[in-house]
Formats: sequence, C-alpha cells, structure tokens
Amino acid sequence: MMILTDRAAEELGKLLVSRATSPVTGLRLAVRRGGCAGWQYEMKVAEPEPGDVVVESGPARLIVAGDSLARLEGCEVDYSDDLTDAGFKVHNPNAARSCGCGTSFETADETTGTPAAEVFGEVC
Repeated sequence: MMILTDRAAEELGKLLVSRATSPVTGLRLAVRRGGCAGWQYEMKVAEPEPGDVVVESGPARLIVAGDSLARLEGCEVDYSDDLTDAGFKVHNPNAARSCGCGTSFETADETTGTPAAEVFGEVC
C-alpha cells in the first residue's frame, strides 16, 4: 500500500488542476534502472496504464506503475517546499542504500557490493 501524505495530496491536487488533460490524469510514479545506486524514481503527470494501481485522496491521484509495485510497496509520498529541495519526495522502506543526492536507491536483495555507478557507468 502506498501512502500519500496530506501535504502531498494538497500539492498534487493543485498540480492536477493546472495540468490534468483528462479526469483520470494523475502523478504517475515508477522506478527505472539508472542512477548511481541502481534504481531511480520517475514521476510525470500522465494517465494510468494497464496494471497500474491508483491511490486517490480528494482531488489528488497518485498512479503507481504496475511494474514498479514491488519496489514501491509501503512507500510514503510527501511534499517538501524547502528552499533548495522542493517537490514530491518518496520515503521508501525497501531502499537499503541510497545515493548521496537521494535520487536513486538499491534494495536489500540487490546489494552486491559493487557500486551501481560502476555497473551503470553513471555519476551521481
């Protein structure tokens, strides 16, 4: 189950009012291979795809990509308006290790001892 905090729901509702192209549009959250720790979050305003899970809270709609469910199970999506780091934040209990900038992660069952930056050739 995904958790959308009250603050995130409020900000997401505002975002969707200004950007939604259809009544089913939401913030689609997925994880993709990449980043210096192995997996990186991908967020975009979009419509759900087959297999996705939709979490609704008032006017807010969070769409979780079906192929990312296992790595996002139990996550909390929050919103921060810090001066240097504003936006939606994913607090992922499945992340065993994160990169220094916090945009990518590795799960416990994938920890190999080899830095993901060496595997993927990326620098954080």
